[in-house]
Amino acid sequence: MTLEQHNLVTMGRIGRPYGVRGWVKLISYTAPQDNILDFRQLYGRIAGSWKAIEMDEAKVHGKGLIAHFAGYDDPDVVRELTGVELAVRADDLPPLDPEDFYWHELTGMRVVATAGQNLGVVSKLLETGANDVLVVQPTSESIDDRERLIPYLPGRVVVEVSREQRVISVDWDPDYLA
Repeated sequence: MTLEQHNLVTMGRIGRPYGVRGWVKLISYTAPQDNILDFRQLYGRIAGSWKAIEMDEAKVHGKGLIAHFAGYDDPDVVRELTGVELAVRADDLPPLDPEDFYWHELTGMRVVATAGQNLGVVSKLLETGANDVLVVQPTSESIDDRERLIPYLPGRVVVEVSREQRVISVDWDPDYLA
């Protein structure tokens, strides 16, 4: 099986070189940001394909993160990694409680109102501080062509999430204008 066929989850990207010994700034998409440091065997999208890349050293530095990757020991060589997306295999993520979900699991799920209307599919999630928000894009099966922003509030707005059926049931009036 090739890396492209694995279920990879993007965790961050490599920033600009830091110092003269091959270190780089690390931009994390995880919450908290230093969770990316738990993964040493990563995959980088280099020259259009995923390649294994080992983070042999990493640490919190000020308000950010810095890292060193095996085999990239000088600033000129490591400069080639600037902007490279970093991913891990979904199977390598720690298991969650059944009622918890990783964002990548929710992306692509169909969203259905409790009255049965198909509202579309989750295209992404937004972190707003107060709560996360599902960005729901319409599909050809949706009741209309509106994008919706639906708060991800389990037990209040989000009634049920089915991993098996890939459906999120929401208590949401389709006519509500956010």
